[in-house]
Amino acid sequence: MIISVNWLKKYTSIDLPVDELTRLIGARIVEIEEVIDLGAKYKDTLVVRVVECAPLEGTDHLNLTKVDDNGVWPNVERDENGLVQVVCGAPNVRAGMLAVWLPPSSIVPDSFNNAEPFVLSSKKLRGAVSNGMLASAKELDLFDDHTGILEVDKELEAGSSFAVAYELDDYLLDIENKSLTHRPDTFGIIGFAREIAAVQDKTFVTPEWLAMLDPMYGDKLGDVLTPTVTIDDPELCARYQAVVLSNADASRQSPLEIQTYLSRVGVRPINGVVDVTNYLMMLTGQPLHAFDYDKLVSIGGGKADIHVRAAKPNEQLELLDGRTIKMTSDDIVIASGETAIGLAGAMGGLNTVIDEKTKNIIIESATFNLYKLRSTQMRHGIFSEAITRFTKGQPAELTAPVLAEAVQLLGEWSSAHRVSDVAEATGATISNQPIMISADKINRTLGTDFSTEQIISILRAVEFAVVPEGDVTLAVKAPYWRADVHIAEDIIEEVGRISGFDSITPTLPLRNFAAVSPASFDTFRDNLRHRLVRAGASEVLTYSFVHGDVMQKVGQLVNNSYRITNSISPDLQYYRQSLSPSLLGLIFPNVKQGYDKFAIFELNKVHQKSAGLNDEEVPVESHHLALSVVDAKSAAKSPFYEAKRLLLYMVNDLGLKLDFEPIIDGQLPEMAAPFEARRSAYIVTDEGDKIGIVGEYQKAVARAFKLPDYAAGFEIDSHKLFTVANQAKPSYQPISRYPGTERDICFKVDSDVNYADIETAIEAILSGVELETTLSPLDFYQAEGSLTKNVTVKIQLTASDHTLAADEANQLVDKVSAAVCAATGAQVV
Repeated sequence: MIISVNWLKKYTSIDLPVDELTRLIGARIVEIEEVIDLGAKYKDTLVVRVVECAPLEGTDHLNLTKVDDNGVWPNVERDENGLVQVVCGAPNVRAGMLAVWLPPSSIVPDSFNNAEPFVLSSKKLRGAVSNGMLASAKELDLFDDHTGILEVDKELEAGSSFAVAYELDDYLLDIENKSLTHRPDTFGIIGFAREIAAVQDKTFVTPEWLAMLDPMYGDKLGDVLTPTVTIDDPELCARYQAVVLSNADASRQSPLEIQTYLSRVGVRPINGVVDVTNYLMMLTGQPLHAFDYDKLVSIGGGKADIHVRAAKPNEQLELLDGRTIKMTSDDIVIASGETAIGLAGAMGGLNTVIDEKTKNIIIESATFNLYKLRSTQMRHGIFSEAITRFTKGQPAELTAPVLAEAVQLLGEWSSAHRVSDVAEATGATISNQPIMISADKINRTLGTDFSTEQIISILRAVEFAVVPEGDVTLAVKAPYWRADVHIAEDIIEEVGRISGFDSITPTLPLRNFAAVSPASFDTFRDNLRHRLVRAGASEVLTYSFVHGDVMQKVGQLVNNSYRITNSISPDLQYYRQSLSPSLLGLIFPNVKQGYDKFAIFELNKVHQKSAGLNDEEVPVESHHLALSVVDAKSAAKSPFYEAKRLLLYMVNDLGLKLDFEPIIDGQLPEMAAPFEARRSAYIVTDEGDKIGIVGEYQKAVARAFKLPDYAAGFEIDSHKLFTVANQAKPSYQPISRYPGTERDICFKVDSDVNYADIETAIEAILSGVELETTLSPLDFYQAEGSLTKNVTVKIQLTASDHTLAADEANQLVDKVSAAVCAATGAQVV
């Protein structure tokens, strides 16, 4: 955002050197990225009067002129009357006009910042010497018009400095405005000037016309039926005003000085009508828009019936820039009858564009839902000056005084006059309430010793209403343009900022400091993190917010998530209900980059509406741990067991005994939404509490996230796991010094026999022997159409006090085989 220092000076006195001013702004208002000395570009530009103008012989478009600079410029050839000869090819050059002369040895402003600036000289053109040039607006680097030379519209003495006359002896401040997103008032020159006055300890008075919240709109010189305005949804628009003006001359230009101010802050002057809207937007921060009234009425079937509504899904609108966009229900449109004529807050429609034939216009002054406009901005790639300000949250009170000023300026700059009453509709509005605070609290928080009178003076400097309540309490009410002030701490920050945090004497707090031990839950989570990393998994950290489409892909209900009203991106609109969807979104990008086999996990918080609110009336937070494991090149068919192995490895040292129960009710909790019920299991504690789920993902989920066939994972409530772990007694068993042995057993069982049945039978035998044992699945095979399947398991056996003999191991394996056969009807193959 570009701020003109000379423009600021029109609303507050600035008597500091520019370097001191920028230091003060950076310390108390906002960071400045660059200071541009605009005056250096225009220091040699002079206003001259064209005294003589005649066609140059032998040419079809050049003119030989003689200009009067009152003898100001030295070392230039002059005639006997002191006039300077300049050759000019502009069609509008004529005797008697005032123009801008760039004399010899001056730099053409349009090339000022080039690596090799264009320095003028005296040289011959078609046999005639031309001393410098008469400049167009483009050559002066003001705006793109180079159809003719710039005509000076003030009565100035020849030889006057053009820079001084049009206040181009200016400094431009390039503001880093990201830190001002909560301050819509500072996106206008007047609001920024108010801040400048405050930090200079000067009183600021808002211009009278802007302070009138119920203004007069000038005389009505016609009788056009007042438009009807309807806000279909109060949440979309806090206030919408419109008025009809007639006899607008779109061919007229705004005053040149206004054009220079617009151009220096990055806005291209167009004509008197459009310039009014842009000028007031840059001045106050309140965008305006002008529609061609006759076109609007024609579209509306003969009447001006304006609606502010949500766009219809896939509704199309051709914008002023020539693009045709397809809208969603999250967009806000301005409609004439049923037809959209503008994308609210962003850009008007081409069907109501103002052109050279326009005579009657409707001026719109409104404020829209900033959160809707933020998503509109990102969705359609519109980053105009208007939507930039609307997305900061313009106050509804600002629309009326700005509209009244627009009516007056349109009369001056385009000869338009008001012919209708002002149409108005209001939606949901918010007003600031008084905040009670004491000087003592302000001083204790800031470490200052301001008196009550000083605090009142500081706050009133930025037009806060401050009323003493009793001896020590102040009732402070923020002005309507300060929607960012809600609590006492906001008032404290305002006092500290304006007075200067850098002016506060640093003082150490008078209290003892003691190191704080990490919370036991945080230590527990670190232990889980370290175990998974040792197992080969990689930790990731993803956004706590997700798009609604992500939840729908895994089968979660969007209405069970809290929606973020001020989301940082259209893709991050909801609090997530579980962690697994975020992990699934990372799998395909990593596989695409060539990482075929990996495991990723995340420890973080989740929120669900169904969990309700806590004692502080805020959403309940749940702590989860989720993991996903994939192998894009694996031919194995049961990734479930790899996810389960990683889970058991993680909890092994905690002394926990987790059980797994099949999912038979089909009703999965939110965390389990991505999982396939038939190929997943509940994670269950010894007390029978279900604290998570482990399994493979649904086919539809795998397709939606482009997962490889070998993909599985788990998600668990880490706080419930912590509670169980605190009750467990970890046991230590030294590693045996003796070699162990292992046996593979293949069981042929009916297709409806679960692996859990086989595992239970084996564990019953192994738990009765004084050996260190490990059971793991090795292979599953079922021929197509077969009613049986082969399940191969691996049993590892180790004795702590001797080397296990083959006979001893074989006897145990025989007992295991017999137990499985008896329990499941299996055959050993």
